[in-house]
Amino acid sequence: MSSFAAAAHIEEQEIVLQRTFRAPRELVFEAFTDPSHLAVWWGPTGFSTTTARFEAKENGQWEYVMHGPDGADYPNLITYREVVRPERLVYSHGEPGDEEQFRVTITLEDRGGDTALTMRSRFRTADQLRQAVEAYGAVEGGKQTLERLADHLASLGA
Repeated sequence: MSSFAAAAHIEEQEIVLQRTFRAPRELVFEAFTDPSHLAVWWGPTGFSTTTARFEAKENGQWEYVMHGPDGADYPNLITYREVVRPERLVYSHGEPGDEEQFRVTITLEDRGGDTALTMRSRFRTADQLRQAVEAYGAVEGGKQTLERLADHLASLGA
C-alpha cells in the first residue's frame, strides 16, 4: 500500500481508515474544523454539503445536510466531544433525534511535514456496523472522502 492512499479495515464494531497526507498537521486539522474547508471536500464523490450551523469546540455541534448525486438530502449532526488542536478530534455522528449513531476518533500525527491520519468510527453494535458497510458503502465512502480531502489540500499548495 502506498502511504498516500487510504487503507481501511474493520475491527469488531469499528471501521478504521488510515491515510497520510502531504500537508502539515495544522492544515489538516483546520480542514476538519473550518466549514469553508469542509464545504469543499466533505463526503463521498458526487456529494455536496450545506452547513446550517457550526461550532468546533467541546459540546459544539455541526449541523449540515449532505446532498447526494441522486438529489436526495441527508440531514447530519456532529457533536464534538474532544477538540485538541492539532492532534485529535472526537465526535458523535448522527442526525437530529439520534445524535450518536457512531462515534469517530481522528488522530493526526506529524510525520516530518506530512500528516498521518487515523479515523476510527465505532458503532453501537456489530450489526449497525455491518449495515453501514453493506447498505451505505461506509468503507468506500470513507476512502472517497479522504481522497477528496487530499485533493483539497493539494489545491491549497500543501
